[in-house]
Formats: sequence, structure tokens, C-alpha cells
Amino acid sequence: MSRLRTRTRPPLTLAIPALLAVAFLLMPLIGILVRTQWGELGTHLGSPGVVEALKLSLLVSLWALGLSLLLGVPLAWLLARVPFKGKALVRSLVLLPMVLPPTVGGVALLLGFGRRGLLGPWLEDAFGITLPFHTSGAVVAATFVAMPFLVISLEGALGGLKQSYEETAASLGASPVRVFFTVTLPMVAPGLIAGAALTWARALGEFGATITFAGNLPGTTQTLPLQVYLLLQDQPEAATSVSLLLLAIAMAVLIALRGRWTGTPVAAREAVATPPVPDEAPGAVPAAGRAPETAARPESAPEPAPAPQETGHWPLHATVTGFNQLTLAAEPGTTIAVVGENGAGKTTLLRALLGLTPRAHADLRLGDADVTALPPHKRQVAWVPQDGALFPHLSALANTAYGLRAHGVPRADARREAQAWLDRLGVGHLAQRKPAQLSGGQAQRVALARALAARPRLLLLDEPLAALDQTTRARVRHTLRTHLAGFGGVCLIVTHDPVEAVSLADRVLVLAEGRTLQDAPPAEVARHPRSPWVARMLGRNAWPGIASADGLALAEGGRLVVAEALPEGAQALAIIAPEAVSVHRDRPAGSPRNVWPGTVREITAVGSRLRVLIASADAPDLVAEITPEAASELGLADGAEVWTSVKATEITLVRL
Repeated sequence: MSRLRTRTRPPLTLAIPALLAVAFLLMPLIGILVRTQWGELGTHLGSPGVVEALKLSLLVSLWALGLSLLLGVPLAWLLARVPFKGKALVRSLVLLPMVLPPTVGGVALLLGFGRRGLLGPWLEDAFGITLPFHTSGAVVAATFVAMPFLVISLEGALGGLKQSYEETAASLGASPVRVFFTVTLPMVAPGLIAGAALTWARALGEFGATITFAGNLPGTTQTLPLQVYLLLQDQPEAATSVSLLLLAIAMAVLIALRGRWTGTPVAAREAVATPPVPDEAPGAVPAAGRAPETAARPESAPEPAPAPQETGHWPLHATVTGFNQLTLAAEPGTTIAVVGENGAGKTTLLRALLGLTPRAHADLRLGDADVTALPPHKRQVAWVPQDGALFPHLSALANTAYGLRAHGVPRADARREAQAWLDRLGVGHLAQRKPAQLSGGQAQRVALARALAARPRLLLLDEPLAALDQTTRARVRHTLRTHLAGFGGVCLIVTHDPVEAVSLADRVLVLAEGRTLQDAPPAEVARHPRSPWVARMLGRNAWPGIASADGLALAEGGRLVVAEALPEGAQALAIIAPEAVSVHRDRPAGSPRNVWPGTVREITAVGSRLRVLIASADAPDLVAEITPEAASELGLADGAEVWTSVKATEITLVRL
């Protein structure tokens, strides 16, 4: 069906007033076009008075634009990024010139900067500056009424820009000023350009504040709008021609902007304009002009040399307060996996170590240095957030070299080292691509290379491998493990993947509500998880309960017979491996003492085995792991009625 057939007709009660509004706005413009004497247009616009006023208008508007950029850009950043008391009042002051009658604005300028105003006498005595009835006064008047357009447009663009980009740049060692000019401004360029264009157009057309504050002096303050006002009295046809010129300039600005009044951060704009390049399927032929994501390295090509690392050893000691309440200490070369359910405080812990959150505060020592009082860009703590936060205006190579450049490494050396890191993570052939041209997995590897290249003393990874497919994840995990083996600092990895926790980490830190629930080697956590969530993450059934004389009274109802004995009343967690759960179509006979009826709710494949979720009215949900052959023999399917059993000796109790 065509789009025309599926388009909804607007109701007449709304369409008619809308059309009348368009006609109302269009009629004055048509009036100018109809009444313009096209044969005399060149003569009118070429007259000496008009040419002089046009030159003065361009001069005043460009100076007003420059002054608005100088003052308005920092003001927009302040409003968008810094919380402070009175922000609503400051924003109201910014908007005031837009709603204030221009002549009232001119009077206000006279009372503020005139010869008898608040600052006028001081400016004249100290600097010899007299603003009224001077070209500089016209610039001030135009800036007063035009700067709000820049501030509002840029503030909107900054508000739409995720702060993770700026925070990541700071973690790579970039100072706030460097972050602003190399990350923030390039990414809000559409909003800045739109605001600058609107500001210039508004300054070019300013009339009321200019004539009230600066007067109407030919060659000094008589801009083009004031020239139109004078021509209306004696030469209305010439006034119409000049008005047409101003109208054409205004329309050209609006058409060029195409409605982007508040700007679009470059990340969102590129994401829409350029679809990401997908990972290549095995054996696929790459599209013309680009290399496959998994391009194989030639047999004769040598493995890239390891990227240079800063030598040293930096043990970690941190005392975290606020939402998180814990003490963390680790020796150099230690990798800690941070796990816990959503809201446990994992990301808050990382941000506290970075000094980026008011929710928690970390007294942090790295080696012999106390970095607690240092800003994020001086802590030498590198961070890979969940989304990677690659700078969309930079190539993969420039992204990876960013931290090195921030630390003063010469450009050529930084790019050489960055290329080595990209090669090590298997994305070296993508060095010249922008993030919007990368798949999710490719982008995540570039983000990881960028963090590793920054030579950090503490490395924080927030689910760094989550976007990778299984094959690529194994390869990157091996590369990461190889690097961490020689890393002189400490690495914290937030993960929900038990394989990552076991294969990469020396310790597993389990968080619950911001506190340490368990901090132990992976094998110990796997054997005796102290959290139901961690047990389930590791693929085990976990049932909390209270010990009684004959077993465990389950928190969700029911009773469990166990072989171990705990003091009566002790809180415990019963851990049952899925492979220890037997599934039957009929009630089993024999030794099992824990038997429940249930219903199959879900069957999923895990490698060469099947996991069966069974719900029961007599016990908590139970996951069993069986072979496909056993499932076929039992005739298992969603909704099937079954019996489950667990031997008392197959249950491990973990005292809480």
C-alpha cells in the first residue's frame, strides 16, 4: 500500500485554523514581493546611502556575532553543565531580551551604559569609551538582543549531548579546557552553527534598541533597518526594495539551517546519516571499498609489537563512602570482577574512583600517591563506559591516540602507538573509520584499545565485552588477559558474564546495595556464593532460607532436606547445581528426599545440553540441565507436567 493511502487526514477543525495561520504569516511577505519595483531594484540597492548602511550593518552584525560567541558559548555551557543556585534566574535573564520590547531594551542600555548610566561614566573616565551614538553602541545593542539566540540554541545542543563523552575524555587525561575544545564543541557543532546564524541574522535586522541607545547617525550607527525607516518617509519604493534584501537574507539563513534551531549532537546526526557497518559473516565477500571486520592476518605478517607501557607498580587502596560503603585494597597486577544485580552500586563505585559522581566519595591511593584531591584528568584512571563513548567526530585511530595526545605524546608517536593497540585488538584495518561506520563489537574494541593506550595506573572497565559476539569476545578476552598479566596497576571489571569473572579476575567483588557482600577468589565465589543473584549468574539454583532441625525452611515457602547441619535459626543459601536436578514424568521412587511436582515453563539450549525451567507450587522455580536425548525420551515441552527431585547430598549450604 502506498504512503499516500495510509496517510491520515487531519480534522478540519484543526486544518482550517492552521491554513489561516500560514496565510496570515505569508501575506506580508507576498505584499513585499508584489509591491517591489523589480526594474528599479538595482538602482535602489545601489544608492550610496543604502550601500553605506549595508556595510555598517555587516560590520555591526559580525562584531555582535563575535561578542556573542565570546560571551554566549561559556554561558550556554554553564547553564547546560553546571548546577548552581539561581540557574532559573540566569536563564530568565538570557531570555529577557527576546521578550522585551526593543525600545525598552534601548532605554535599559542607556541606563546601564550611557553617559549618565551605572557604568557609562566609569567607562568614559577609565578607558575613554563612550557607547551611545557610536558604532560600538550599535554593536552593544545588537549583541544584547541577538546573543540569547546563540545561548538557547547551544544550551539545547549541550543538553542533548551525553556527558559520558566528556567524562571519558577526562579519564583519558584531557583537561577541562581540552575536553571543551576537542570533544564538546565539535560534537555540538550543528547547534553552535545554527545559533551563530540566527544570532547574526537577528543582529543584522536590529532596529529598536539601536536607534534608542546608539541613535541614527549616517555612517556611524545608521544600519540597514534604520535606513529602511528613513526611506519609508520619502521613498517608500526604495524602502520596499531594501526590505526585500533583508527578507532574502533572513530566508537564506532559515533555509540553510533547515529547522535545526536547537542543533543535533554529532553523535545522533551521524548515527542517522550513516548506518553502522555490520560484522562480516564467515566466508562473506566484503563490500567494495571496505575491509571485512574479521580480516585474517597474512601468515607471514608478524604479530604487532606490544604497545609501550609506563613502567611502575601501583597498588590500590580506596575507602568509599556515600551510597557505596566499602574499603578496597589490591596489589599491582590484580584484576577484580565487580558483580551484583542492577542497582547494587557497581557503576557508582567506578565513578567514585574516577571522581565523577556526588553519590559516593573515594579516598584513593594509587601506589605512593594520594589522588583523592586531584581532578579526574590528573588521576591516571582510565575508564571504558558501557556504551564505549567513542568520539564520533574522530576516526578510530584518533580516538585511540586521544589519551596519549592529552598526556603530551607527540602526534606521530601517539598515532604509531595507537595503531599498535588497534592491531592487537584486531581492528587495525578500521583505523580510519569513524565510530558511526563501525559495528557495536568493533566500536567496543576500539574503546578498549583507547583506554589501554592511555597508560593508566587504574583501569576501570564497565562491561567492556558485552557488545561482542562469542568468538570475538574470546579473542579480545585473551588479548585483555595478556595485557593485564603485565599491567602494573589494578583493573576493575564490571560484568554480568561468569566466564569473564572466572577467566579474567583474580578476585570477585560482590556488591549489594553499595556494600561488599563477598570478596573472594572466583573459585570460592563459585563454590560458596553468598548472593542468590550471583549463584544464578553462575548458573546455579539458589534458595534462601532459615535452618531448622530437619533441614531448611525456604523463604518462598516449602522445606528442603539437606545433608549438612546448621545451627537452628541460621540464615543460609541452598545452592543446587542444575545438573543435580533429576526430571521425571512420574513421581520417582527410591532415595531422593526432595521431590516436587511442577510444570515446564521454558526450555533453552546451552551448548550441547538443555536447560529446563520448572515452576512448582511446592517449591521455588527450579532449573534443571539435561541432555537433548533425555528431553526427547521424556517428551518435554512447554506446559508439560513433570516431577523433579534433588538428593540431599547434592545441596550445598552457604551460611549468610
